[in-house]
Amino acid sequence: MVSNEIKFLIDDVLSEKKLSKNWLEENAKLQRSQLNSYANNKVKRIDLDVLARICIALNVEVGDIMKIQHKIGGR
Repeated sequence: MVSNEIKFLIDDVLSEKKLSKNWLEENAKLQRSQLNSYANNKVKRIDLDVLARICIALNVEVGDIMKIQHKIGGR
């Protein structure tokens, strides 16, 4: 069985840019719980406004902070 899921790369981008979650939280005007949901891949429905604010704050494109992860086999 093949399943696909979206994986967020926010922590990778923050590390690459030498920025903290606190910085992103402030600059993207996010609540910490909101940011953690995205960074820890726990979000069930993507809010396009939140996604845009993250991208704008980090000066990246959507594809820089997200990828599709293909899984083959069990869960």
